[in-house]
Amino acid sequence: MRLYFTAESKERVVAHLANFAYDPYNFSFLRQLNVLELFLDCITEPNEKLVEFSAGGICNCCVDPANAVIIAECGGIPLITQCLSSPVRNTVNYALGALYYLCNNSNKEEILKPEVVEVIKRYAAAGAVSVSFSNLAQAFMEKHLPGQT
Repeated sequence: MRLYFTAESKERVVAHLANFAYDPYNFSFLRQLNVLELFLDCITEPNEKLVEFSAGGICNCCVDPANAVIIAECGGIPLITQCLSSPVRNTVNYALGALYYLCNNSNKEEILKPEVVEVIKRYAAAGAVSVSFSNLAQAFMEKHLPGQT
């Protein structure tokens, strides 16, 4: 038997999972159930709401080092980096937040590519357009690109 879900029901499920990803108590359950991989898979969907909710879920749970490793090992960094050019403000905010937490010695080269750094610098300078983009990008730069702010 094959199940079919409407776009709306998929969005609701991913949004609920993203909310669960906010609570550290749920991190091990999310790993056991491969929800991090689901988030990464949904980022590749053409549905902007699925992308937004998935990016939010990744941002919520990547503060945990075990989750960050899974996200990086499953090819999540390029997917999250692509979210920096999303037309959806929340998706961009989530991507900036996720990259802030994901950037470490083992994947710094992958995240700090010149084209990504340029986008982050533009967001840091965009305070008049979006304070949240600017604040997140400036925090990223202060932590991962000291001296370039």
